[in-house]
Amino acid sequence: MGMLPYLVIVPILIAMLLYLFPVAKAAKFIAITAQGGIMVLAAKIFFSSRQGEIIVNIGDFESFMGITLRVDMLSSVFIVLTTFVFFIAIIHCFFSNPGRLFWFLLFVWEALLIGVFLTRDLFNIFVLVEVATVVVSILIMYKRNNRSMYDGMFYLMVSIVVMQFYLLGVGYVYRLAGVLDMEAATAVLSELDSSQLILPYALIITAISLKCALLPLFAWLPKAHATPSAPTAVSALLSGLHIKSGVYMLIRVQELFSSLDSSGFFLVLGLVTGVVGFTLAIAQKDIKLILAYSTVSQVGMIVAGLSIQSSFAYIGSLYHIVNHALFKSALFLCSGIIVKTYGTYNINKIRGLFKRLPVVAVASILAILGITGAPLFNGSISKYFIMYDTNWIVTAMLMFINLGTITVFIRFSTIFFGTPEPTSDNGADTADKTKHGDQIMGDDKVRINEQATVLLLGVICFAGGLFGAQFIQFLFDVEVYVDAAGHLEKAALYLASALIGFLIYRFYVQKSSSLKRIRNFDLGFRAMCIATGGFFAAVMLYLNLTLLVIL
Repeated sequence: MGMLPYLVIVPILIAMLLYLFPVAKAAKFIAITAQGGIMVLAAKIFFSSRQGEIIVNIGDFESFMGITLRVDMLSSVFIVLTTFVFFIAIIHCFFSNPGRLFWFLLFVWEALLIGVFLTRDLFNIFVLVEVATVVVSILIMYKRNNRSMYDGMFYLMVSIVVMQFYLLGVGYVYRLAGVLDMEAATAVLSELDSSQLILPYALIITAISLKCALLPLFAWLPKAHATPSAPTAVSALLSGLHIKSGVYMLIRVQELFSSLDSSGFFLVLGLVTGVVGFTLAIAQKDIKLILAYSTVSQVGMIVAGLSIQSSFAYIGSLYHIVNHALFKSALFLCSGIIVKTYGTYNINKIRGLFKRLPVVAVASILAILGITGAPLFNGSISKYFIMYDTNWIVTAMLMFINLGTITVFIRFSTIFFGTPEPTSDNGADTADKTKHGDQIMGDDKVRINEQATVLLLGVICFAGGLFGAQFIQFLFDVEVYVDAAGHLEKAALYLASALIGFLIYRFYVQKSSSLKRIRNFDLGFRAMCIATGGFFAAVMLYLNLTLLVIL
């Protein structure tokens, strides 16, 4: 039967074992050991996939008649990334006692994500995504206070609504192709008239665009990723990893509907999403909301890169997916330690991080240098290739998005210096307790495993830039080269952007009263439903106009 099914089966068996036989101390060692084994298995499959696509037909059915699991270069990278980030999250939680339900949900969540990367069946993807939505919603609502319950239910209801679009689209594909297997369906759909594919494509891509948090369908993301009472590891996994499943599905669906060209639509949408994301991030004062909206901006850049139709931009975008998983996981894990230590989510009340948490401060700076594209860091390599072969308008927009990202993290960097403001109630900030509905206790005790995980991620961000070409060749089997002139150009642009970003922060962000109005921007459930319908209509209109122009 091959090794592929075990990537899904083993995490579920471990989840059941940890839930049915709860022994707190033993559970932690079992979780780490099991996750290490899963990671080794994923690595073995990764190297095997370099010899060619791995295909396993469960039940010995021929072709697409049964459940078929496939691993190629792309899916193997996502699987290895998933197992590694979950391994980091489990180590980070080692000395905490989240409970047997947490461990159960965590391993089930991992199995579902790996299942999405393994399957090429459209209906199986629907089932896996829906179950993952329920699991994530429970993890968001884990502490069961008012804020987390609202955020979790909002995410659940929005996901349920939008996945009905996906299901209708899958039904239409089955009507046209007679199969649900993506490989077989691609062959059939490529022979049909493009006008027949517009409706199913628009239905499916609307759902996937929400999963990618593209404009205007991103309002669920800050609620899910930044809900204060969710375990820090959950926020890190959501922002660093889970949203990448949406990007992965976007890539696969574009391959399925290869005869339809929506690259222009998603290029513009990705660029606009990037700008809106960093604008909302700058306006926030909640440390987790800053990071959450930054994720919206970075995903917008990734989608724009995938839509440029350049091999360099495509590889750069794939590498940026990996990089974003690393530095955003590091930043969210660091933010959890910071909030626990300072007892507040308000970035204006967090100062002197270098003095109080030097290791966390160093890890945060390494991650910030990665996400802002500093020379010799991983983000600089991926952004370099995204911008490498584009016209000047797209390049200017991508540089503007990176300028916004730099400005966001210049503001974020104010936490490193200065003297912390005195707080009451053992470090707990009263305003935060009232706002979030959960008491935050200041705690100077930062465990060695927490420091080790964030520092490891930060070091990898540096290594991913220093050996960026080697990393890309190792992960994607593509030879790239950045010459000295390219490094110097990147360094000059980065320094200029950092200076401009500092001036924007100093003379606008610090003094602007309009940021408060932007900060309060939010879409409720009804507005999200309307936005979903509007997005669907926009895709339909764009594709129909494109066909008219071609004809």
